[in-house]
Amino acid sequence: MAEITTALVKELRERTGAGMMDCKKALAENGGDIEASTDWLRKKGLAAAAKKSGRAASEGLIGMTLADSAGALVEVNAETDFVARNETFQELVGRVAALALGVKGDLEALKAARIEATGRTVADEITQAIAVIGENMNLRRAAFLEVSQGVVAGYLHNQLAPGVGKLGVLVALESRADPARLAELGKQLAMHIAATNPQAVSADRVDPAVIERERAIYADQARASGKPESIIEKMVEGRMRKFYEEAVLLEQAFVIDTDQKVRQAIDAAAKELGAPIEVAAFVRLALGEGVEKPPGDFAGEVAQLAGG
Repeated sequence: MAEITTALVKELRERTGAGMMDCKKALAENGGDIEASTDWLRKKGLAAAAKKSGRAASEGLIGMTLADSAGALVEVNAETDFVARNETFQELVGRVAALALGVKGDLEALKAARIEATGRTVADEITQAIAVIGENMNLRRAAFLEVSQGVVAGYLHNQLAPGVGKLGVLVALESRADPARLAELGKQLAMHIAATNPQAVSADRVDPAVIERERAIYADQARASGKPESIIEKMVEGRMRKFYEEAVLLEQAFVIDTDQKVRQAIDAAAKELGAPIEVAAFVRLALGEGVEKPPGDFAGEVAQLAGG
């Protein structure tokens, strides 16, 4: 049997939101397998459904640059929020975001890109900033969206200065509609995505493995109720509809007008603007998601609850 380490318990707890002792029991029941333990907790009703991203675990900033039919996001990390409020660091992140457009979000190409104001590459500029500011930093991620006809709109949440914040969203809209009006809709959709964090644009773009896994979990939950198979299938379909309403952008209730779904809001805008509108893609970067914070006294907390 695999050793149930403090690190495993911590990872499962952060992924599911379940209690530490429940996480420890789930890991023990499933040989230390994180995925199987997650499903076990969900089947027992002890975990929140479909928590895909870790809690924000790093400081720094998200930078965004928009250019009509294209947009780019970057994440530059630092050790403390104090650095994120440093004007020199904010200016650096803004420059890196602007260069990300030219390299179409290619991370390695971006690190090698040269900042005109200093003559240094992005990688060297970050090294220089570490020496000046005194904290470790790194360029962690970059994203890029582009459309052949239409706009790429964006939104920054918790904006600390122009073009930099703690969460960034890009939305690519394919349409021949008026670009200015299209950009307004795009920003509303970006704000919606920032708030709801959908998994995919439409149901047919959800990862098939995710759909299969959800169905299996719902089926096990339904069988536990003792219902016949004919009823179980209907229960699963009902829960899958609910899943799509929560996980799929076009099926979500629009946060700006919750009386309609996002797809209905887009259809209404298309009718008003006189041209079809398609959400080609979106990107959402939240600062520090999936990055471990220092463990603190978590080990002691687990040991105390476990009686050791």
